[in-house]
Amino acid sequence: MPLPGNWLLRPSAAAHLLLHGLVLTTFCVYRVTANCSRSCYCSESPEGGLEVRCSGLSLAQVPGDLPNDTRRLYLDYNRITTVPTDAFLGLTLLSELDLSHNDLTQLEPGTFRGLANSLEFLDLSANRLMALDPLAFEGLRSRANLTHNPWHCDCSLQTAMLLLDLEPASLAGVVCQTSEPKEAGVEGLPFLLVAGVDLCAAAKKTTDVAMLVTMFGWFAMVISYLVYYVRHNQEDTRRHLEYLKSLPNRQGRSEQSSTLSTVV
Repeated sequence: MPLPGNWLLRPSAAAHLLLHGLVLTTFCVYRVTANCSRSCYCSESPEGGLEVRCSGLSLAQVPGDLPNDTRRLYLDYNRITTVPTDAFLGLTLLSELDLSHNDLTQLEPGTFRGLANSLEFLDLSANRLMALDPLAFEGLRSRANLTHNPWHCDCSLQTAMLLLDLEPASLAGVVCQTSEPKEAGVEGLPFLLVAGVDLCAAAKKTTDVAMLVTMFGWFAMVISYLVYYVRHNQEDTRRHLEYLKSLPNRQGRSEQSSTLSTVV
């Protein structure tokens, strides 16, 4: 049935609509707030689920009460030094994770366990990461921002990069700040883009040289001991021979003294 032309002017209808909108808004805000982490701010994500912002709160660790329907999680600009195993295990909808501008020095095995099927973007930029542990990623295929970390390029990092399933372009963010060996010529360069450098071969060469030097040292010690042993035995033999040579003289004198005594 069509509404009267002046229905908007009726106080009861206007109040009813206002009250209805207020209740609906209050319900939505309450639902989001009730599901949110106590230390973060939550809002509805356009794709469904929640967008959880925990940025710049001086957090020392990942909150343990994150909603299971979190789709985007922002933990940037905090003081997080490490992320424990299974920290995001229950967040099956998580598609974007921002851990940039923290104090991360390492990633524990299983850090991103459970996110292989949902995560599309991972931001680890501006931390203190020097090495990558493939066990932390467990088949993660997302894009990643790995820039502005003090990466130490060595055989371990080279091996780890071969085991990661991240999008290849992501690994271009691994710029070597230090390297082993230092003469590899990769410092200041994106390691993935440096051609013809095999840090494992260089490390093996260094190891071989170290083993050779060690073996030579042991060989020198054995030779020195043998020389000392031979000289020591020669000296003992010489002394023993001199002692044996002196025995007949003493025996002769004894016999001579005995004969003189008999005559007297």
